[in-house]
Amino acid sequence: MGLLSGLLCLLALALPAQAQQRYITLASTTSTEQSGLFRHLLPIFERKTAIQVRVLALGTGQALDAGRRGDVEVVLVHARPLEEKFVADGFGVRRYDVMYNDFVILGPRSDPARIAGGDALAAFRKIRQARASFISRSDRSGTHFAELELWKAAGIDIGTAKGAWYRETGSGMGAALNTASGMNAYLLADRASWLSFRNRGELAVLVEGDKRLFNQYGIILVNPARHLGVKREAAQAFIDWMISSEGQEAIAAYRIGGEQLFFPNAGR
Repeated sequence: MGLLSGLLCLLALALPAQAQQRYITLASTTSTEQSGLFRHLLPIFERKTAIQVRVLALGTGQALDAGRRGDVEVVLVHARPLEEKFVADGFGVRRYDVMYNDFVILGPRSDPARIAGGDALAAFRKIRQARASFISRSDRSGTHFAELELWKAAGIDIGTAKGAWYRETGSGMGAALNTASGMNAYLLADRASWLSFRNRGELAVLVEGDKRLFNQYGIILVNPARHLGVKREAAQAFIDWMISSEGQEAIAAYRIGGEQLFFPNAGR
């Protein structure tokens, strides 16, 4: 009886441990997490597959670093050149388009740099010329990468041009939005984060619709050949679901105040 009781106790301890193995870890952007997208998507996927998805919300650069270390199974980020290099260097298996939205340039309604209604490059030039307060995430995120590309395209070397007017926060999208709101400063933000942000103060969308503000998201399986701990089957099941018609419909269905935050485009 004592031996049987001991075996039953060991079995009882082992079962929860086995159940806990049915999960993957996803490194994704603060914009996808803070916008509420995963709170909408993941319960649908988990009910269908019994695979739990644990989200590590980071800037794109940090998310890709987590993939390089093998700390996660999947990355979902938004800086295509960095994503393609990640795959080319052998850290990822394949990159898939999954959805897009756009960036917007925010600023105080008083608009001291007079950027409203213009294009993105003209806006950045005017902000620099006016030395108007600008908040940069400066966190190696996809948004930060896009911001640096806009300064470069505008003909401005922000490394030498920045001064007291250019504030680097090193923070996620939510914190950067709060800082811009508190300082009545300009900021580049993804639209999903803006739509889900409530502490707007005097901030408003001043520039939008420029093709340079297009914001594509990609999803990548971390290479199991490089990191043996990657749960390939479960991770690929998540990717397959995200780019399936069911997953794409779930992405399209997520709205705040009636506005769609992300637009699926897998396979297009």
